[in-house]
Amino acid sequence: MTKTAITPTREQNYPEWYQQVISAADLAENSAVRGCMVIKPWGYAIWELIQKDLDRRFKKTGHVNAYFPLLIPLSYLEKEAEHVEGFAKECAVVTHHRLVPNGKGGLKPDGELEEPFVIRPTSETIIGESFSKWVKSYRDLPLLVNQWANVMRWEMRTRMFLRTSEFLWQEGHTVHATDEEAIIETKQMLDVYSDFVQDVLAMPVIKGEKPCFERFPGAVNTYSIEAMMQDCKALQAGTSHFLGQNFARASNIQFQNKNGEMETAWTTSWGVSTRMICGLIMTHSDDNGLVLPPRIAPQQFVIQPIYRTDEQREAVLAYCKRLKQDLEDQQFARDDIRVHIDDRDIQGGAKSWEWIKKGVPVRIEVGARDLENNSVMIARRDNVGQKESLTHAALVSGAIKLLTEIQDNLFAKAVEFRNSKMQNVASVAEFNQFFSGDANVDNGFAVAYAVDETCIEDFIKPLKVTARCMPLADNDISGICIFTGKAANRKMVFAKSY
Repeated sequence: MTKTAITPTREQNYPEWYQQVISAADLAENSAVRGCMVIKPWGYAIWELIQKDLDRRFKKTGHVNAYFPLLIPLSYLEKEAEHVEGFAKECAVVTHHRLVPNGKGGLKPDGELEEPFVIRPTSETIIGESFSKWVKSYRDLPLLVNQWANVMRWEMRTRMFLRTSEFLWQEGHTVHATDEEAIIETKQMLDVYSDFVQDVLAMPVIKGEKPCFERFPGAVNTYSIEAMMQDCKALQAGTSHFLGQNFARASNIQFQNKNGEMETAWTTSWGVSTRMICGLIMTHSDDNGLVLPPRIAPQQFVIQPIYRTDEQREAVLAYCKRLKQDLEDQQFARDDIRVHIDDRDIQGGAKSWEWIKKGVPVRIEVGARDLENNSVMIARRDNVGQKESLTHAALVSGAIKLLTEIQDNLFAKAVEFRNSKMQNVASVAEFNQFFSGDANVDNGFAVAYAVDETCIEDFIKPLKVTARCMPLADNDISGICIFTGKAANRKMVFAKSY
C-alpha cells in the first residue's frame, strides 16, 4: 500500500495532521459546548484501558477510590491564597440555582446563590474538607484516596485531548504523618506514571522536578514526566505534587500523634488525564493515521473474512471464529488477547484502510484459499505495506511474541527519535542557536545546568521556551548555570511546548 490516508501530512502541517488523525480514527469530535469534546467509542475504549491499568496499579500501592462533589464553594478555594490565584482565570462559576421564563420564549437564570460554586478545576480544597473530618489520629494515617472524575478549566485555545475546557482524569490525594512519608508517596506515584506510560503507551519520558516557577499552585514541590512529540515539542504527561502542610493548614487537617499532641498533617496530590491519549497519538502515529501499541489497543487483532459466495462465507466465518477463540485463549499484558471479526458488507480495501487509520496492531485476512492451506495473511500496523502468510498454528503460537515485538518496536523507535533530538548546551549562545528561528522548527530538548530561580524564566520567555523539569537522575551533578554564571547543582531540560 502506498496510499496516504491523512492530509495534510505531519511535515506539511503538524497541528492539522493531528486533528485529522483524530477524525480518521473516529476518536472524538467537537461538541456544541465551546472547548469541549465528545469522546467517541474507539477513543473512550482507549481511555477505559488506561483507567483499568492505572487503577490496578493504584490499588496495588494501597490506594482506594472515592468520589467528591463537582461543585466547590468559593470560600474553600479562598482558603489557600496561592492555589486560588493560580486557578482563578480558569474557573467556571455557578451563580444561580434555577431557570425561569424570560418573557421572550426563552429562559434566564434565577435564584442567585448565597455563595457561588466553582466547577472543580481540581479537588484539593473540597477533598481537604472531608479529610479534616476523617483524620483524627495517627492511626488514621496514611490516608490514600483516588478519584476518577471530570474537571473544568476554562481554556481559551483548545485542541482535542491536548487541552479542552472539560476533560477526564484521575486525581490522587493522600495524607501522611511526616514530610518524609509524603515525599516518598509523591515520588512513588511519579514512578507509577512513568512505568505505565513507558510499558503500556510505549512513550519514553523524563522524570524530574519542576522548577519553582512551574510548580502546581500551592505545592512545595511538583514532579512530572515529560515526553517529546514528533514535532519535537514537550508534553507534560503526568504530575505528582508534594503539598507540604499548605493545604492541610487551610483545611485544618490535624491528627493526634502517639504522644497525644496535635500535629498538622502532610499531603500530596497527583494526576493524569485524557491528555495521555494526545501523547499516544503524537508519539506513534504516521501519515496513514493512528498507530496504537498493542497493550493499549482496544482490538489487537482484526480478522477480515474474504469470500465470494454464501457457501464460502459460511466456511470462512467458521474458520475465523475458531481463530478468534484460539487467539483469545491466550493472555497478553495480563488480559485475554482482544480480537474482532469484521464481517461488514464493505469493500475490502476501504475496510482495511479504516482499521489502518484506527491503528489496530495486526490485521488478519482470511479467504477461501487460506482455508485450503490452513493459513492466514497478516499485516502489521507498524509496517504498513508489508504482508506475511502464516499457518493458523504459527499465528496462534506466535501471537504473544508478535504483539510484544510490535510494542517493543514502537517504544524503541520513540526512544531513538527522542534521543536524536536532545542536545547538551554549555553557553547562552548555544542555547539561543538551538531555539532560534521559526517556532515550528524541529528543536527538541536542550539540556543545560541551571539554578532553580525565576530569573531563568525571565530569560527563556522571549524565546517561547519553557523549562520542563530538572531530571531526578541528575540531582548529584554540579556545574555553572549558563544564564547567570552562578553555581548550579541541577540540570534542567528546556523545550518548546504546548
